[in-house]
Amino acid sequence: MQMPTLSCLRSLPVVVLLTAMLLQHAASAAAPRPNIIVIFTDDQGYEDIGVFGSKSIKTPNLDRMAAGGLMVNSFYAQPVCGVSRAALMTGSYPIRVGEPGNLKRLHTVPHPQELTMAEVLKAAGYATAILGKWHLCLADRSAPGGYDPATMPNGQGFDYFYGTPLYNGAHVAVTDAPFRSPVFRNREVVVKAVENWDYITADYTREAITYITANRAKPFFLFLSHNMPHIPLGASPAFKGKSAGGPYGDAIEEIDWSTGEILRTLRELGLDEKTLVIFTSDNGPWIETTHAMNPAGKAFIPRDHSGHAGPLRGWKMSAWEGGSRVPFIARWPGKIPAGGRSDQILTTMDLLPTFAALAGGTLPASLRLDGVDASEFFLGKSPRNPRTEYLYYTGCRLTGIRQRQWKLVIPRPANPPGTGWWGRLIEEIREPQLFDLQADPGETINVAATHPDVIAALNQRLQAARTELGDIDRTGQGARFFEPGPRTLQVPVKTASKL
Repeated sequence: MQMPTLSCLRSLPVVVLLTAMLLQHAASAAAPRPNIIVIFTDDQGYEDIGVFGSKSIKTPNLDRMAAGGLMVNSFYAQPVCGVSRAALMTGSYPIRVGEPGNLKRLHTVPHPQELTMAEVLKAAGYATAILGKWHLCLADRSAPGGYDPATMPNGQGFDYFYGTPLYNGAHVAVTDAPFRSPVFRNREVVVKAVENWDYITADYTREAITYITANRAKPFFLFLSHNMPHIPLGASPAFKGKSAGGPYGDAIEEIDWSTGEILRTLRELGLDEKTLVIFTSDNGPWIETTHAMNPAGKAFIPRDHSGHAGPLRGWKMSAWEGGSRVPFIARWPGKIPAGGRSDQILTTMDLLPTFAALAGGTLPASLRLDGVDASEFFLGKSPRNPRTEYLYYTGCRLTGIRQRQWKLVIPRPANPPGTGWWGRLIEEIREPQLFDLQADPGETINVAATHPDVIAALNQRLQAARTELGDIDRTGQGARFFEPGPRTLQVPVKTASKL
């Protein structure tokens, strides 16, 4: 039914006008407000799902989820954990995001005054929960559990939190380093120090099912942020040692089981057609067999403890596609057409405005986001997503741009100053390199010499990005600040990062 325009309504009798307004309100009220579940894995490579090409890791539940929904081949997160979560939660490039003390950290910590996805959905009437890894907080020894409550999930829009404030570790085995992660339930520490990660995925799955069941009568947002398959790895007895993909494959196959359990719960509760489920990863796989991939370096991560980004080049922390391009599946039966596979560019930043549109949420008109509303694309109403580009940032250093099929990689030194521990996996680029990602997703053929016009146009856009967002050597005009004073860097540019 086509509703009258405002100018037509003004000429109608009062009774007709009121009737039209009531009909319009009813039509608006009938619009679907889905439950929203985001399943976010940690360090899962582009190829580490069956439908994305894995030959050694079995993911039947994710494969069925993809068959019933939409797969996006060119979905971008960020190349490292903390910045990736910041982009997801704020709908912005991390370099734009305001941080406490105006300090740009290697792992972004959104300022408590930043607007988060959870806050937007909570204001729209949603129950909000995060289960799993947060990694957007500040340490504070005086606070309960040792972390600043204002930067923890309950201070950033989540009604419920069960999980870890940071990562589970940065070594192959828990015993390789003194760090032990706590587990929180809201603001209370319920596990002081995790010594074994084998049961964490099953634990989160049980929590997820309990949360969905308890909130089935109202709209809810659940952010299931798995600690796996980040090292140190873990898998419960039903999965440990079972995958042809080794310990890493064990962890992924348990996540696949977990996803299946969540989808089964939605069906049993009659929520299947009322729930949008997203599955993706925070960045590419952490492939570092020797320290900094130096042939003479010390052995680090065994190959069966990390994933695969093929056919893409690179891995976590790198500026190549394998660092930030990750698998993506969206499912909403009856709303998202089944069997879709798209090459359109989409990012984690687009999820905040998309969810706001689907949930009837409000975004401040004055708030500048980098995400775009992709709801029409999701629902199959438009074959094209509004996004046409992606900017590659390594922390605050701009390293390239993609527009449509073209990717321009700009010159940089090896181990670039200002990139801290990321830099060890970033090699030198002496001359601009241009790749046609549609024909060459592995970034193997530099076509810069034959497309000077494309390079000129992309360089012009890069200059505009530097002005708006900033770069390692400058603060962007559109960067957000909630405190007085200039931007500073956690790793100053003048200080070379150490291997």
